[in-house]
Amino acid sequence: MAISEFSVKKTINLDYQSILESLVMEGVIGRESAENVLAQPKSREDLSKHPFLFLANCGIPLKPSPDKTLKSLHCCEWLAKESGIPFYPINPLKIDAAKVTEVMSFAFAKQHSILAVEVHPDHVLVATTQPYKTGWIENLTHVLNKRIELVIGDPEDLERLTTEFYALARSISGASEGAQHHSPQIEAFLQLGQVKEPDASDQNIVTIVDWLFQYAFEQRASDIHIEPRKTQGYIRFRIDGALHQVYDMPIKPLVAVTSRIKTMGRMNIAEKRKPQDGRLKTKTPNGQEVDLRLSTIPTAFGEKLVIRIFDPNVLLKSFEELGLMNQDLERWQGMITKPHGIVLVTGPTGSGKTTTLYSTLKGLAQPEVNVCTIEDPIEMVEDTFNQMQVNHGIDLDFADGVRALLRQDPDIMMIGEIRDQETAQMAVQAALTGHLVLSTLHTNDATLAITRLLEIGLPAYLVRATLNGVMAQRLVRVLCPDCKKPGEVSPALWDALTKPFNVPMPKKVFEPVGCLSCRQTGFKGRIGVYEILDVNETIGQMIQSQTDLMGVRKQAIKDGMRTLRLSGAQKVMSGMTTCEEVLRVAPAAFHS
Repeated sequence: MAISEFSVKKTINLDYQSILESLVMEGVIGRESAENVLAQPKSREDLSKHPFLFLANCGIPLKPSPDKTLKSLHCCEWLAKESGIPFYPINPLKIDAAKVTEVMSFAFAKQHSILAVEVHPDHVLVATTQPYKTGWIENLTHVLNKRIELVIGDPEDLERLTTEFYALARSISGASEGAQHHSPQIEAFLQLGQVKEPDASDQNIVTIVDWLFQYAFEQRASDIHIEPRKTQGYIRFRIDGALHQVYDMPIKPLVAVTSRIKTMGRMNIAEKRKPQDGRLKTKTPNGQEVDLRLSTIPTAFGEKLVIRIFDPNVLLKSFEELGLMNQDLERWQGMITKPHGIVLVTGPTGSGKTTTLYSTLKGLAQPEVNVCTIEDPIEMVEDTFNQMQVNHGIDLDFADGVRALLRQDPDIMMIGEIRDQETAQMAVQAALTGHLVLSTLHTNDATLAITRLLEIGLPAYLVRATLNGVMAQRLVRVLCPDCKKPGEVSPALWDALTKPFNVPMPKKVFEPVGCLSCRQTGFKGRIGVYEILDVNETIGQMIQSQTDLMGVRKQAIKDGMRTLRLSGAQKVMSGMTTCEEVLRVAPAAFHS
């Protein structure tokens, strides 16, 4: 069947033939590609799909970029232009699911392929996949007594989110029935005749928890925060280092959700006055096992629960994928392949230290070596090395753990953190007796780790004898590859990044834009920037009881150390991130 030379007519129902005709005439796809699709046999399943979803599955190459194929997004943009109705990229994190599900029933939304996406005092924004089918607008306007404004929505998003939002709303409503008040810890309130709180094993609560985990995996969250307040609770996700509020939930079901997750993590659900830690393992929708670390604290209005999600793919990533490359990678491998000594990774919480150490240990854990760890707590369970967890309840701390590991014939040891003099002394003893010891410290940059070891109480001669090197690190957000665009960098920002190295300003940099893929943030994922101090003979001789850190830093830079900001500047030049992003996370280096 050949494409006819006329524009698409505004029919009641969209069909793939008319869409193909219009896309060919507008130069989005080639005539031959469209005719190939028309000539192919169609199954009943194909014809039952929305035409955008059917065309997106056909793999039709785009005429301007043959290496890319037609997506549902391209069809939505075409429809927006054709109908004069704006396209609305749906960001689930920005939608108040509790409000939008009150606008219309689930049956009404499914019948007309629509979903409310914004609710305002005088109007409601409704996303549709069939903008020429408008018979429902009059009825909904009459019921709501509000103006209806149409936008074009991606049919795949509408189909999935409509089901998810209404299922969640039903579960929360069911869990909340009969529960009118919650008694916060600091202001007990007696209210008679109340139905007891929803049970953690209630099917509605099970549904909410399942949705919560699947939603977090889908949105690439690294942490889930469940936070009770006086009358309402909040669920927030940390994505690429930033927190996003994703749902406001009545306090009763929120408490039951916390109880269910505590039960799954083998925590004491009756104990709500003391902080607790737990862990559990689950699977993502695509079948990957995920480790979850649970932590609760008592707050004014109940228990706050934070769930740390450990990406199962982290240990499969190479150093280059983590952002460690070229000269920095050579320096790091030089330090960790020495037969003995101490190697430290420093940085604040959430800077990727654990990921670096686990990736390093996985590479070092060969069949001929014994790799052991002592952690508080065990972050990710890995079967290529032996892991032991600190247990303060039985007086098993880091120092005792190292002492025990030394009797286990180890070759390589990882100490979760050097916090005190006793642990530091045990690490030194292990290094002096022929073991490679990896650990972490909390310092702003690499050279300050030397001062911290001396402040803890280690003699300078032992630091000189055992310290192989220090790596400080931070995580910067990566520009979204789908929407970043060329930009400019100011001389002042570039000077702040590259001082004192005097690196010429780059001819080409990129800046964030924002698209559906990155949730309009302009960034997608994070990557490391590193500062690696190699404690060579010259640096070692400078480590004294009163170490001149300024001198150490100057000598380290002379020997090839790149500061955190310079490492970030190189990622700016390679188009991975922006100057502002590096300056946000990397501290200013001190210079004379």
